[in-house]
Amino acid sequence: MKNKTIKILAIVTAGFLISCSDSFLEMTPKSIISNDQLLTPENAEGMVMAAYAELGNDHYTAPNSLWPYADNTSGDSYKGGGGTGDIWEFNFMELFAFNTTDNPLVDQKWYRLYVGVGRANEALKVINQLSVEDYPEKTEREAEMRFLRAHHYFILKTMFKYIPWIDETVVGEAYGEVSNREFSDQELWDKIAAEFAFAASNLPETQSDKGRPNTYAAKAYLAKTKLYQAYEQGDDNSVTGINSSKLQEVVSLVDEVSAQYSLFTDFGYNFLWSHDDGSTESVFSIQRSVDDGTPKGRLDWGNMLNYPMNPEYGCCWFHIPTQNLVNSFKTDEKGLPQFDTFNDSDVLEGADFYNNSFDVRLDHTVAIPGHPWKYDPNFIYQKDWARATQIYGHFSSLKENQSPNCACFQKVPPFMASSKNTDIIRFADVLLWKAEALIELGRQDEALPIINEIRQRAINSTGMLKMNDGTPSSNYRMDIYKPGENCDWTQEFARQALRWERRLELAMEGIRFYDLVRWGIAGDYINSYFAEEKTKREYLKDGQFTEGKHEYFAIPQNQIDFSKGLYQQNHGW
Repeated sequence: MKNKTIKILAIVTAGFLISCSDSFLEMTPKSIISNDQLLTPENAEGMVMAAYAELGNDHYTAPNSLWPYADNTSGDSYKGGGGTGDIWEFNFMELFAFNTTDNPLVDQKWYRLYVGVGRANEALKVINQLSVEDYPEKTEREAEMRFLRAHHYFILKTMFKYIPWIDETVVGEAYGEVSNREFSDQELWDKIAAEFAFAASNLPETQSDKGRPNTYAAKAYLAKTKLYQAYEQGDDNSVTGINSSKLQEVVSLVDEVSAQYSLFTDFGYNFLWSHDDGSTESVFSIQRSVDDGTPKGRLDWGNMLNYPMNPEYGCCWFHIPTQNLVNSFKTDEKGLPQFDTFNDSDVLEGADFYNNSFDVRLDHTVAIPGHPWKYDPNFIYQKDWARATQIYGHFSSLKENQSPNCACFQKVPPFMASSKNTDIIRFADVLLWKAEALIELGRQDEALPIINEIRQRAINSTGMLKMNDGTPSSNYRMDIYKPGENCDWTQEFARQALRWERRLELAMEGIRFYDLVRWGIAGDYINSYFAEEKTKREYLKDGQFTEGKHEYFAIPQNQIDFSKGLYQQNHGW
């Protein structure tokens, strides 16, 4: 969102400086605010805004971009920073073997997500007691709050599997009676789906306020929910079957959404603040702001540690692309991914990026020594911008970071952040859900043009990837899939192509680990990654993924204690 003032009505509690006298303790209150006095449209609007505000209330220890939980755990990113002890909690997540039930930052993420649920619930308690006559926006606001609540629950579900379902009807002591095993795995997906279905039926097609979801955003999120639900899991987290009727629902829902969005002409526009307004690809995003009348604006605090160490930034170099990820962008002589041989040799710097050929999305995703930083051919990323190079190498993440010359950029000493919106769902992801569903339904020929549309957009996205002399930043060689000419488009090959496409298109966007778990391949995939990558990054020698355990985080021990033992721990923990 550009320099725009966002006026948010908030409900606050004022505190007063008082003396500690007994007379104060004995004072009789002059008036009491009744429940009826709180039940006003104005207060309902204020509580709705408070629920929206929680979307942007993330922090670098619990980012809503989800990179520590889905990139850091998938073989796509190293934790980074000053070493393995710098925010050690994320290091424990990355290695799996060291993670425990009392990791404080896992507990913090659980807590913050339930704050989001709680704010939606409190708004709904007020909304539900107002009449449509008094509050004409009642049904629409209810749909918005159920959408936000489902968003928080979706993340909780993918992180923890079994979660307590608390809605606006749960009050007082009843909180302590809600078990995280009240509903089965599939029943929890049904609950989340019902929220998005209600939102889809009651939200308008367009919203004048950009941060509010519309009916198509709700249908998209419903499609995502159905896709995850389709991969049925056993108690040990293994995939026991794929529900074809759920996959067909995904296809139908994406078809309803598709006419409303389109891919940006250039892949890189997704990652530039200047293209937030008027985005054709953003389906739902967290709205950020700067110069909005507040001291620091609504900046992206979740990613503020991810900038490199050069003077224009200064700190702290987290969320670092792995060598495995960088290698995965290599292409063969046909312009297709090197599915089986991509990791046989490493591309590190200099001539490596001209002697090999690459998918165009590499230089949109990874900062490489000697290449332009954020599309500026006069601002070249250098090795000394990296921090703990002996541990994590020399690359940096690009997508979430903005230029220091951007009007969106602001220093928040000793850190920095931007007002670039955080995409929760972008249209490329939605299209790939449909392609995945079609492939698993045995309709891979219908998935081919979808995947090729994504690839063709990438092929066309070289305009900003130039050195100062106008030559390409790397040697790009890409092509679409052409059955009978450069590939044999069987279901097996199409599945491999789809999964590779998701990795390269959505790399470093807080998604990858959840894909691996959904497909039922996380254990083999991540342990193979550890076996190869530990020869390049010594600290990974301690990495070990245990199947039937590490597909989900442990229910935080703090939460089990608060429930007085009512919550049950996840399998394997």
